[in-house]
Amino acid sequence: MSQAAELAYGAAAYPDGQRTVVARSADRVVDLGRWAAQSAETPTAIRQALSGSDLGPLLSSGRPTWEAVHHAVGELLASGGGPDAGEVRSVMPFEVADFVDFYASRHHTENVGRIFRPSSPPLPEAWLSIPIGYHGRAGSVVVSGTPVRRPHGVIRGAAGPVFAPSAKLDVEAEIGFVVGTPSVLGEPVAVEDFQDHVFGVCVVNDWSARDVQSFEYVPLGPFLGKSFATTISAWVTPLPVLEQARVPAAGDELPGPATYLQGAPRWGLDIGLEVEVNGEVLSRPSYAHMHWSAPQMLAHLTVNGAPLRSGDLYASGTVSGPTAAEYGSLLELSHDATRPLTTSFGPRGYLADSDEVVIRAWTRRSDGIEIPLHEAAGTVLAACPASIGAAAEATMSRSS
Repeated sequence: MSQAAELAYGAAAYPDGQRTVVARSADRVVDLGRWAAQSAETPTAIRQALSGSDLGPLLSSGRPTWEAVHHAVGELLASGGGPDAGEVRSVMPFEVADFVDFYASRHHTENVGRIFRPSSPPLPEAWLSIPIGYHGRAGSVVVSGTPVRRPHGVIRGAAGPVFAPSAKLDVEAEIGFVVGTPSVLGEPVAVEDFQDHVFGVCVVNDWSARDVQSFEYVPLGPFLGKSFATTISAWVTPLPVLEQARVPAAGDELPGPATYLQGAPRWGLDIGLEVEVNGEVLSRPSYAHMHWSAPQMLAHLTVNGAPLRSGDLYASGTVSGPTAAEYGSLLELSHDATRPLTTSFGPRGYLADSDEVVIRAWTRRSDGIEIPLHEAAGTVLAACPASIGAAAEATMSRSS
């Protein structure tokens, strides 16, 4: 198997603090920054793209340079050349410019609707016309391995709203799309132009505080229940690796009034995911079930003229399938903790402190060989000291 078929890019730090761009294929990690700087035959465009402390220069270099880098790195890996990175620590692969999370799974959307809005239709009115999403916080996107602290928020109490640590901390298994080439303010990006702007994909866990979310989200959508942390994999897989993973998009309903979403064939990606807690796999969602495609999400994100920036990240929303074995969140798996899961570490509705969460993803080549897309992992830390919450609760009580 060609090592280039498993190619992923990231950033790493040496023990002395120096950072560099790296490539990974199987278990081998190559220092691309050192290779590009030391090789006299490396074209200037490739050298500049790999000169940063993270993937920023590569992302902003544009599609022709991406293709040249992929080709050169593929040949390098196939020949066994290039300096091994050695003892390095994975760090944030790129600086996130903006973060957007979508709601692209019909199965997940309907499941959440039935739980949160049992007296209303499970699909929001606009859902089959546009890919619904929300703008998140770039500053709270963290790299895999970063611990996540249980957030405080205002939730429904027996006697009314209270400020307290979230008791319903959840995971969301997602795939993220990393933007490289920016766009111009006021000029939408068409679905046909997806590959000119998107560099590759990463694995995402968009952590959620469901009790905070359910109290605050009507009518404007998620806010504090989602913005406290989003974990991404340390490795970004370039789009060419996923060409063979394309499959027809799930669902046959075409968007109604949103004609700008109909400019190209809808396609999905045959990507498998795993939701693991404390070493036990709880579900295995498949991205092939997603209704809205990555190009449609990008087109909708920009149709009002909002510009793309190099380093933008947009995620698919929770990946869920038609059966419980394919649900990508504990909200669905435990039906909002009313049907706790039976696990080797005890019953679980939502996450407990010290739980270790890993979201993994992979795809397969046409010959069945598995290609890892790596993981988004994090451990739950206890909420901030009770004194902080007590002070806020006292302030809330005085103002009510």
